[in-house]
Amino acid sequence: MFADRPVIAMVAGETSGDMLAARMLSGLRLHLPDSLMHGIGGPRMEEYDFVNDWPMDKLSVRGLFEVLAHYREISGIRKQLKQKLLDEKPDVFIGVDAPDFNLDLEIQLKHAGIPTMHYISPSIWAWRGGRIKKIAEAVSHMLVVFPFEEQIYRDAGIPVTYVGHPLAQVIPMEIDTAAAREELGLDPRFKVVAILPGSRISEIKYNTEAFIRAAKILIEREPHLQIVVPMAGNKQRSYYIKLVVAAKLEGVPILLIDGRSHTAIAAADAVLVASGTASLEVALFKKPMVIAYKMMEASWQILKHMGYQPWVGLPNILEKEFVVPELLQSAATPLAMADAIWQQLNSESIQRDLKDRFTQMHHTLLRDTANISAQAVMDVIARR
Repeated sequence: MFADRPVIAMVAGETSGDMLAARMLSGLRLHLPDSLMHGIGGPRMEEYDFVNDWPMDKLSVRGLFEVLAHYREISGIRKQLKQKLLDEKPDVFIGVDAPDFNLDLEIQLKHAGIPTMHYISPSIWAWRGGRIKKIAEAVSHMLVVFPFEEQIYRDAGIPVTYVGHPLAQVIPMEIDTAAAREELGLDPRFKVVAILPGSRISEIKYNTEAFIRAAKILIEREPHLQIVVPMAGNKQRSYYIKLVVAAKLEGVPILLIDGRSHTAIAAADAVLVASGTASLEVALFKKPMVIAYKMMEASWQILKHMGYQPWVGLPNILEKEFVVPELLQSAATPLAMADAIWQQLNSESIQRDLKDRFTQMHHTLLRDTANISAQAVMDVIARR
C-alpha cells in the first residue's frame, strides 16, 4: 500500500501545536513505524522520532507587529523548507495550526502535486471567514477538532474529518487534585491558584507583570493562598524572571515550575490563564478560570474590530456564552483579574456549575483522536 519508508513532513509552530501533533504521531507510529517524519516541531513530537529541521520557537510569535519584526527570518525559513520539500516530494505534508505560515506553504506544495493536510482549522468561524477560499486552494484534506467545524468545510466542498480534540483524551475525566498538590509539594490545607501567562515570549512579555500583580493582590487578601506558575521552557522561564525583577515583584511568593502545566492546573482551585488552547485545557480539568490577555496596543486596535462573535476564549466559544470572565487588553488590570478569581475561589455555586458544564464539554470532544487522525493521513497517502 505504501512505499518502503513513507515520508511525512509536518510543521507545528508553537507549544500547543507540538502537543496536538504529538497525539497524531502516536497513532501514525503504530501504523507506519518506519516512516520518516520531519519538518518543524517541538519536544513532544521528537518523542515519536520526529526530526526537526528548524527549531519550533522561531515561529512562536503572536501579534501583527510582532510578526512583522520577525518576518524576514520566518519568511526565509519557509522558503528553505519549501525548496527542501519540493525536492524531496514527501508522501504528505501536514500543517499543524500556524495558518499564517502553513497555508501559503501548502498552496505551493499542493500545486506541485504533494498532498496537503491541515490539522486544526483556522478560526474562520470567529474572524477572517474569507480565508475559506485560501484554505480550499491550499488543503487537500482538513482535520478539525470541534464538531461544529465539520459542516463548514463540507459546505465549502473541502474534504474534512472531525477527529475530536486530543486534549480530551490526554486529560482524565476525573481529576485527582490531591495527588497533583502532593506532587508539587503544596500544602493541602490552603487554596491554590495557577497562573498561565502563555507559552510564547510575546505573551509572557505583555501578560506577566499584570498577572503577577493580580497574584500579589490575592495574597494580600489571603496570605495562605498558594500561587503556581508553570513555564514552558528555559527561555520562557528566564524571560519571566527578568520581567518580574524589573517590575520589582520578586517578593511575591510564587512557586515557579518547569513544565508540568497540567499538574499545576489539576492542583488549582482557580486558574488565571491567557486566551488560547490553555483555556480549553483548564476547562477539561473542570476548573474555574479567568481568561485574560494583553498584546501590543497597535495589534489590539486592529484585531479588536475583526471578530465575528463576542468571545475569544475557547470555553466560551463552545458554550456560546460567557461562562467564564474574559478580561482583555485595558480591561485586564491586576485588580479586575484578582476580583474575578476571588469570586470563583469563594463561590461553591460557580464551581459546581462550571464543573458540570466542562464535564459535558469533555464528553463532546472525546474521540480516539490518535487513530482517527492517523487513518485520515494514511487514506490521503493511499489516494496519492
